[in-house]
Amino acid sequence: MATMLYCEATSYGTDCLAPNLHPASYSDGSVVTRDAVVNSNWRTSLPVLTGSQVRLRELRTSDAPSLFAMLTTEEVTRFISPPPSTVEGFERFIAWTLQQREAGAYVCYAVTLEGCDTAIGIFQVRQLNANFDTAEWGFAIGSPFWGTGVFAESAELVLDFAFNTLGVGRLEARVAVPNGRGKGALHKMGAVQDGLLKKSLRRNGELLDQALYSILHEDWQVSRTAQPASSTMVH
Repeated sequence: MATMLYCEATSYGTDCLAPNLHPASYSDGSVVTRDAVVNSNWRTSLPVLTGSQVRLRELRTSDAPSLFAMLTTEEVTRFISPPPSTVEGFERFIAWTLQQREAGAYVCYAVTLEGCDTAIGIFQVRQLNANFDTAEWGFAIGSPFWGTGVFAESAELVLDFAFNTLGVGRLEARVAVPNGRGKGALHKMGAVQDGLLKKSLRRNGELLDQALYSILHEDWQVSRTAQPASSTMVH
């Protein structure tokens, strides 16, 4: 699990394996190459990101019940800030994500499985400076889908979107030190630990240390050189 801001207090986290990525698709079907990277279309609506087993799309109010069921279990919340405690709380969170995306400060994707539109998790990316050069990501997947490859495939799609569409140069994540699963997930995505944030996360009345991880755009590019380039579809 990686810790990150939720509008009222929350953040999220998860599990792993590796994907064949397909292009992102947009509503009007228009296509641009990956060279046409940083664009402002995402402020109007998020592109759908599609992999071999997952489909990432913008959150909808109707996702609140499934997110409440998936992301409020003890396994998921153990090392993160508390998620909304009601379906209505998730509805408010979803409304907030749309406002922040329109403001150009933040994006949040619902994770769904190919062929099934039920949201089983989320990925968030928020800017840490005014032009998105530095950003932070957080994520959570419902525990029934840990160890299935859903996290790793979704993370690859989000990393590609962050670096090649949002224009992020440095992507950070925080994870509670006792959270071995979350740290392992970040390592598998190529993140490196930059430091230790002592007593920076309050959980169940206890202050926990967090490890600060980062992935740089140039390092991500190097890790991708052996993989074939794909085109990006924009709507």
